[in-house]
Amino acid sequence: MYRAPLKDLQFVLNDLIGEGALAGCPRHADYSAELGVTVLEEAAKFAEEVLDPLYRIGDTEGAKWTPAGVVTTPGFKAAYQAFAEGGWNQLSGDPEYGGQGMPRMLGTAVQELWAGANLAFKLCPMLTQGAIEALDLYGSQAQKQRFLPKMVSGEWTGTMVLTEPQAGSDLGQIRTRAAPAGDHYRLFGQKIFITWGEHDFTPNIVHMVLARIDGAPPGTKGISLFIVPKFLVDDDGSVGARNDVQCLSIEHKLGIHASPTCVLQFGAKDGAVGQLVGEAGRGLEYMFVMMNAARLSVGLEGYAVAERAFQQAAEWARTRVQGRPPVAATGGPAPIIHHPDIKRMLLTTKSNTEAMRALAIYAASQLDIAAMHADDAKRAAAQLRGDLLIPVVKAWSTEGGIEAASLGIQVHGGMGYIEETGAAQAYRDVRITTIYEGTTGIQANDLLGRKLGRDRGAAMAALLADVAHELEAITTSDPAVQAAKRGALEGVAELAQATKALLGLLGGAQDRALAVAVPYLKLTGIVLGGWLHAKSAAVAAGKLAAGGADADFLRGKLATARFYAEHVLPGAEALARVVQGGGAAVAEVDAALI
Repeated sequence: MYRAPLKDLQFVLNDLIGEGALAGCPRHADYSAELGVTVLEEAAKFAEEVLDPLYRIGDTEGAKWTPAGVVTTPGFKAAYQAFAEGGWNQLSGDPEYGGQGMPRMLGTAVQELWAGANLAFKLCPMLTQGAIEALDLYGSQAQKQRFLPKMVSGEWTGTMVLTEPQAGSDLGQIRTRAAPAGDHYRLFGQKIFITWGEHDFTPNIVHMVLARIDGAPPGTKGISLFIVPKFLVDDDGSVGARNDVQCLSIEHKLGIHASPTCVLQFGAKDGAVGQLVGEAGRGLEYMFVMMNAARLSVGLEGYAVAERAFQQAAEWARTRVQGRPPVAATGGPAPIIHHPDIKRMLLTTKSNTEAMRALAIYAASQLDIAAMHADDAKRAAAQLRGDLLIPVVKAWSTEGGIEAASLGIQVHGGMGYIEETGAAQAYRDVRITTIYEGTTGIQANDLLGRKLGRDRGAAMAALLADVAHELEAITTSDPAVQAAKRGALEGVAELAQATKALLGLLGGAQDRALAVAVPYLKLTGIVLGGWLHAKSAAVAAGKLAAGGADADFLRGKLATARFYAEHVLPGAEALARVVQGGGAAVAEVDAALI
């Protein structure tokens, strides 16, 4: 049974980052810690009472497809209707189109609850949000007025339609064609791996489709973005005739069985009617807006599932009696949570999850500032930092989610490998997250090529300077705080040296740089996690000294910070060595020898 981690979410939002982070953002002038707590508490109720009960049944029964192209899910339709009626789809939406305009950092915290309670469900509104963002930025005023109000309200859902059988991550190979037809286009082609591309939740689904206009040049520069609704939309906004889009099948997957992954056929007859978004040939650029938003959201899925796996493993460890731990109070058989290695595995999961959560919400706060701050320079700096962090959040957190789910099975022992305990579902579900919206390797290449390369490491240098300054400012004498501070500062120095070495490789040995891109990304995540743990420990120690409420929670923050510093951060040294000297061992190997 999933329980929303409200205490830690509130700690990150209100104590670690704080509502003051949004000072200077006019839209969020009315946001307060109290408002955030209220929203989180209501979201927790929905996650625990509506979504979690569907978690197991969604896995065992899954989505169903019929030859007529109809897709249904076990109980999810009613849950989605309650989700939309509760205003959850509107949380971070633009007020101009019916949204509530809440900060992205709060929205990120809320999304974790959806993902932790029921990842398969959460994917549907996530994709709608990405479609909304792309349409809001690049759609015409008429397109916005026609589609956004019903998408923001949740009355309609949206999708990202990129992948084709011959074009996985290489979108330049897209063959779906768009034939001009007066004031619109008719699309012909087949797309695969379209998450929630068909369902019975809503009267319409708005597909955002990449296609190539007849006569467009090959490669990525010939790709355009189109709005292709399942049902055509009349001028008054009402749903009209069925468009020429059909779901040919749904995939049989390792996990997230209740989330239909669809094969969609566009133009089996006269062509699917689509509207061009923005300028022709800029579709990939526009789609990256959706992908960027989705990358942050997929990243939080990683640690959301890690949280769920931790909760289940910890509960098992508290009740499973096996063996005689060396510190057992009774001297006889005791719950396995007293075994040192079980404690180590649980602390690994708990400390990593807290670090990933803190980094994702911090990154979201930077995107809030980038979008809403009144000062141009602060907006620009925050955008650079948010852009830098997104691939780290996405890849490091999803890789961490897989590790956590695997450790959860290990804590259960042989029973973890049995489906009836439920431990395996978290592992199966989370495995896709390192692949969604670009694999870990793609995220690492993005971090190097687009983020480090574009400014020769200036954004990273600015971040590390701020991190070092904040760490040096910690004066709390608590031993756990000091251990966390020392470990984090050592990690910052190692990351700085690795960054310098990597920038040198980018200048003349790009293959060697790319060979160590993933270790560099993981190094970045671990070090930034250490920084946020040290800050958290300092806050917790201060609250304890002042007689703060919930002393056990605060002592737990100190314990996880110390553990992270002494068990996780030492891995930064090894990764830094790989980044500085390991590229040739990959780049110089003939592929025929592998």
